[in-house]
Amino acid sequence: MALSRGLRCCQRVFSWIPVLIITAVVLWSYYAYVFELCLFTITNTLEKVAYLLMFHICFVMFFWTYWKSIFTPPATPCKKFQLSYSDKQRYDLEERPDAQKQILVEISKKLPISTRAQSGAIRFCDRCQVLKPDRCHHCSVCETCVLKMDHHCPWVNNCVGFSNYKFFLLFLSYSMLYCVFIAASVFQYFFKFWGDLPNGPAKFHVLFLMFVALMFFISLMFLFGYHCWLVAKNRSTLEAFSAPVFISGADRNGFNVGIRKNLEQVFGENRRLWLIPVFTSQGNGHHFPLKNHSSASQNPLLPNEDMWDESDDGSEEGSLEENLALERNLTK
Repeated sequence: MALSRGLRCCQRVFSWIPVLIITAVVLWSYYAYVFELCLFTITNTLEKVAYLLMFHICFVMFFWTYWKSIFTPPATPCKKFQLSYSDKQRYDLEERPDAQKQILVEISKKLPISTRAQSGAIRFCDRCQVLKPDRCHHCSVCETCVLKMDHHCPWVNNCVGFSNYKFFLLFLSYSMLYCVFIAASVFQYFFKFWGDLPNGPAKFHVLFLMFVALMFFISLMFLFGYHCWLVAKNRSTLEAFSAPVFISGADRNGFNVGIRKNLEQVFGENRRLWLIPVFTSQGNGHHFPLKNHSSASQNPLLPNEDMWDESDDGSEEGSLEENLALERNLTK
């Protein structure tokens, strides 16, 4: 027991290494650009002020979005999706897999669930003891179920999902902008150091700054382009590799409701806030509009929201009646 705790503690410590690497590279780039380039190399005052102003805008937006991506906790399913005490007892005492599946089906009728597992059963997490909402998955690193989970990113040491997907996209975009601005403004001095400018500490920093900015930009460009495609299709990274399963079968475009609405689901309806790292995503992360609304309304696992928003007393009373009916069927 103590050994496993020690291993988990070491894993948590080592998981911050990628974040520390990124932070160290960015802090070095700050020193190289502000001090070695702007203060010690550039002689034109107007050019120096303009570069410093634009650089700090890019730097602040980059670190703001990076901070939000790292320290925004992953959203988890609410208590409505947890098994009640009586339901958990029934589920644990039942030894037949088919009967357990039927219990989950009866419970799911009170919840806005439209997806199923590959086997056709209700998606249930044994570790968290919750019925998984649509697009929710269990993260083995964070050890919890994450709403609209996209992936676990080691570079932010956090799960990218419903609560911080917008911040992650902005982090990628402002990282690219940061690299592009550095490469564009350093470009002329990159060549000057090969000719007119003397050798010195600034030469190493400026040359290396150019290579690092281009290298990060190229890698970020492909990653950002891939996530732009995912947003346009309203898919997560997990859904791109494994299509969500509905009553009618697997459908990669099951949540695709059009590019405009797909963008609004992530960034919100107020376009003035799209580029600001504040949470504006639509919904609560537990259920999402479907491409085919008619099939959604016919889905027996997707009741109307009034039924889901019933008081706890009404839900418990309905659950008791359903339990008695199920027990009668099982005894026959």
